[in-house]
Amino acid sequence: MTDKLDQFIDSLQEEINQEARQVLGEKGFHRWQNPRFRGSLEHFDVHAHTLGDCGDSMDIYLEFDGEKVKNASYVTDGCGSSNVCGSFAAELSMGRQVEELADITGELILSRLGNVPEDEKHCAFLAAGTVQEALRIYMTRGTDNEKREQPGPS
Repeated sequence: MTDKLDQFIDSLQEEINQEARQVLGEKGFHRWQNPRFRGSLEHFDVHAHTLGDCGDSMDIYLEFDGEKVKNASYVTDGCGSSNVCGSFAAELSMGRQVEELADITGELILSRLGNVPEDEKHCAFLAAGTVQEALRIYMTRGTDNEKREQPGPS
């Protein structure tokens, strides 16, 4: 009985992987399997949270070294495409000067990803919009740009 169940589960997982490969393309599938930059940063300079029209939320954390992004990460409660797009948004933020963050757009994320279903392209714009919100917060905070920390357990 266990062998049949294991075979069924393996077969189902292979079907899911094949479908994800078709939908997300090779780059997106690899990132879906091995997400990079996922999770909140322990120390950060700015954090932004946005909610997409689809109901998914995205958080972006940025840590700066001077005027350059030293570290970036994302958190989402969304679908696989939201995770992949959040990962690419964080990656694209790394090493950029503050003013260069404005260049991170949904179109740029989609071009790096290569393949996203039409009905999930909004995920790239959610991720880019969250980076833009982080930039807005950073720029309007003025001289209060000091390191933040995740709150410890209460």
